[in-house]
Amino acid sequence: MVELFGRRMSRRDVAAHCGALSQFAGVRLMTLGDGVERGIRMLEFRTGTGLRFTVLVDRALDIADCEHKGRAVGWNSPAGFRHPGLHDYEGEGGLSWLRSFSGLIVTCGLDHILFMDDDDATHYVYGPRETVSSSLHGRIGTIPARLTGYGERWDGDECTLWCEGVVQQSTVFGEDLHLIRRIEARVGSDEIRLHDRVVNHGFYRTPHMYCYHINVGHPVLAEGSRYLAPIGETVWAAHAGDDYRGQGAGYRTLPAPQMNFHEQVWQHEMVADAAGEVPVALVNDAAGLGFEVVTRKEQFPCQYQWQNLQSGQYAMGIEPSTNHVLGKPFARERGELIWLEHGDERRYDTVLRVLDGGEAIAACERRIRAISPQPDTDYPEPTGDYRPIAGREARA
Repeated sequence: MVELFGRRMSRRDVAAHCGALSQFAGVRLMTLGDGVERGIRMLEFRTGTGLRFTVLVDRALDIADCEHKGRAVGWNSPAGFRHPGLHDYEGEGGLSWLRSFSGLIVTCGLDHILFMDDDDATHYVYGPRETVSSSLHGRIGTIPARLTGYGERWDGDECTLWCEGVVQQSTVFGEDLHLIRRIEARVGSDEIRLHDRVVNHGFYRTPHMYCYHINVGHPVLAEGSRYLAPIGETVWAAHAGDDYRGQGAGYRTLPAPQMNFHEQVWQHEMVADAAGEVPVALVNDAAGLGFEVVTRKEQFPCQYQWQNLQSGQYAMGIEPSTNHVLGKPFARERGELIWLEHGDERRYDTVLRVLDGGEAIAACERRIRAISPQPDTDYPEPTGDYRPIAGREARA
């Protein structure tokens, strides 16, 4: 049954109360028409509960806007949802990715994440290409998708909104990796389900790294908002040392926007529940609004927390990742880089959930605390204990 407007409704009930489902919910394809966004195809999802989000077809099927009952959840940066044709991947010493950085989800990968790197390219067997140069967070986020379908699907009295597409990161004498993405949201729910497959379509043995930069903005993020996570220990903090407390922003309780704030990044070692799931949330108790991200530990063994509390750019990131925060060289040294042969694939299944009201926030907090209590200080001492990641193969 579909839960809409305080009652449970069958498919027949829904049809009897409207001329089309689009009165309450649906998926609609449109094209943005102005400024740096001009020409981007976009899918708008509405579930009927007040959850509305948009998917940028021409930017890797990433989720851009997200709101609930008119209250923003996702982050809109000053860069806007820039058309990929304007993107200069090699620009600004590898930092031009920041000029296209905006939205609830920005996908990072497929063969590189984190800071810039020059990687040995002998596995591509092409003499003129001695190295692969990667800019910040990789190429995938500004590649248009081939949209293979979208719409609504009824299964008895349950209705699911969906879209699916393929994003190809491919070149001659190099990687040929395909991201096959499916996004689903049930009518009457406050959840988004993200199902990704990364497949090596080529015949070169190819490295794979993957991360979601999930960016939450105001009003979920506000002075006094709390970061909830089943943290076993804090492994690393970019600002650890003498200035650890210098900006007055700990990991757990978030402050108001700051002037001249330098980003802070933490890596936390998360504890999974009995089903292998890791729930992480940012909650604003005063507003009765929160946002939860649930990942699988075997798919994303690492997790970062990003704080950009600069006035005019105010955001916090939840970042599940395949690798530790020290990046590709560290992964290579430890034999923790994923290598894909032809036809090999990796799957990623993630749930994004709006927490509407105090009861939903309290239930989420109970679930997380039942898995592991998190550090009760805002500045836990980083342990530097980077747990070995099993199931990875060193390059031959």
